[in-house]
Amino acid sequence: MASLALSFSTTTSTTTTTRPSQPKPSHNFCTHATRHHRFNVSCKTTNSSGQNQKDNQNSEISQPKLERRNLLLGIGGLYGATSNFLVSDATPTALATPITSPDLSKCATGTNLNTQQPLDVNCCPPTSTQIIDYKLPPVNKMRFRPAAHLAGKEYFAKFEKAIALMKALPPDDPRNFMQQANVHCAYCNLTYQQTGDPKLKLQIHNCWHFYPWHRWYLYFYERILGKLIDDPTFGLPFWNWDNPDGMVMPQEFVRKESPLFNGRRNQQHLPPAVTDLAYSAQSPTNPKKIIPNNLTIMYSEMVRNGSKLEDFYGAKYVTGTKPDPGPGSVERGSHTAMHGWVGEATPSGEDMGNFYSTGRDPLFYSHHANVDRLWTIWRGLRESKPKDFPDSDWLNADFLFYDENAQLVRVKVVDTLDNEKMGYIYQDVDLPWLKNRPIARVKKSKVAASSGAQPAETVFPVKLDKVVKVLVNRPKKSRSKKDKEKEEELLVIEGIEVDTATFVKFDVFVNDEDDKPDEFDKAEYAGCYSQVPHKNSMTVKTTIRLGLTELMEDLDAEDDEKILVSLVPKAGGEVITIGGIKIIYAS
Repeated sequence: MASLALSFSTTTSTTTTTRPSQPKPSHNFCTHATRHHRFNVSCKTTNSSGQNQKDNQNSEISQPKLERRNLLLGIGGLYGATSNFLVSDATPTALATPITSPDLSKCATGTNLNTQQPLDVNCCPPTSTQIIDYKLPPVNKMRFRPAAHLAGKEYFAKFEKAIALMKALPPDDPRNFMQQANVHCAYCNLTYQQTGDPKLKLQIHNCWHFYPWHRWYLYFYERILGKLIDDPTFGLPFWNWDNPDGMVMPQEFVRKESPLFNGRRNQQHLPPAVTDLAYSAQSPTNPKKIIPNNLTIMYSEMVRNGSKLEDFYGAKYVTGTKPDPGPGSVERGSHTAMHGWVGEATPSGEDMGNFYSTGRDPLFYSHHANVDRLWTIWRGLRESKPKDFPDSDWLNADFLFYDENAQLVRVKVVDTLDNEKMGYIYQDVDLPWLKNRPIARVKKSKVAASSGAQPAETVFPVKLDKVVKVLVNRPKKSRSKKDKEKEEELLVIEGIEVDTATFVKFDVFVNDEDDKPDEFDKAEYAGCYSQVPHKNSMTVKTTIRLGLTELMEDLDAEDDEKILVSLVPKAGGEVITIGGIKIIYAS
């Protein structure tokens, strides 16, 4: 294995090896109607100033960071005087700085931010005084991530051995299975301070750091497993739940004698149950509709609601922003549904169904490997469109992980933009959802004019304890093709106020004539909002944006001045408050 340029060793292997003979998954082959497309992933990794990162080839133990975050911590009075501005619900613009790695020594179990009761969980990692700024090592051997349902017995024997060895590591070893689970808990359960204000916590979900942080998390997890079995090509399997062939929980994770087994899963969802990407325990889906619903949901998340960077990645999150400014399309949809579907059938949803415990289930890593794979696919679909935020506040955000040598390292978002530069590829599988653009149930519907619904501005704020239907004005109609290419029409649902301790979900439909819409394989389905519950709860206000440009075309309603929007609660509606709805146009 090539040693890390920043690791304890100062030498690297010069042995050259070839990549696996499988087709590059970054050149996925897709069918849409009768046309065939190949999409290429190509990124140049540079820092925010555009300089090639080879300027810092020599890796050293970092000196204490006197950066903007530390400066904020040291200017006491100034920070205190501006704290009200920094933690406003709006994304801060002035004084914005990238999210920076937390001080591990200040990790605390703390108290529940809503109830003020002590938490009964400690997910603080081991501390270290030596932090290395991580540099991606040369890729001498590519790691190969297979689809779990295609991997075979030999592969899973190797995977099970690696997990068993990880579980057998000393409890205080940061590479130990539970310590690795705690990494997710610490970053996602409001454990770390984000700034000098102890009430302002760090959270990498429901914002633009969701994909990069989890990519780094899987990266080091995978390298630890590979080192334990002395296999530099070992790659995690991905649970291919976006394809009907992979929508059943992989059988290898269900055998009780396997180290991949976890007893805290919903027993009703073991094989041969088909995964439900619209899952809500309170509103079960008709089994006959699950697969067509799943394919439409994936199309909606990856294509219709992923046109703009913010809508796929999530909202901007910088120093001073409150947690959960706004999740991206996959995160709030299929990603969350799978957490809830797998998790124990209890209010807390453990293990997979709760942020603090989800890393305790080996299936979590295969689930997120598929989420990571979808990020690579989405980037390939972009063709000439922007694939990344140009903001230094995104590119230069940094996090802390322990590598395969138990060395604490600091990593940056900018180094995650190309999975091949990180040394791994995915098995190439079909993307059936890509050719599954939904058809309208009713075209040229007059339901907006005849519904008798109230204008949105007269209804909100409102508690979502029942179906809410409102009329929303369209500032622009009958737009030309050029107009649509320039600006995406978006439905914005804002001021979504929820308690993070609760699994909540609501679906959104446009011009739907059903009194109780419960099917998603139709163009009237606009998207959803849902959240995985936290152990540490707080009340947040968040926002989602749903694409309307293609939807209005499919409904043949581009000339309409108003649309009927239906908000349909599926879980926890009694604790959801909606602040408002509007239509905007984003370039």
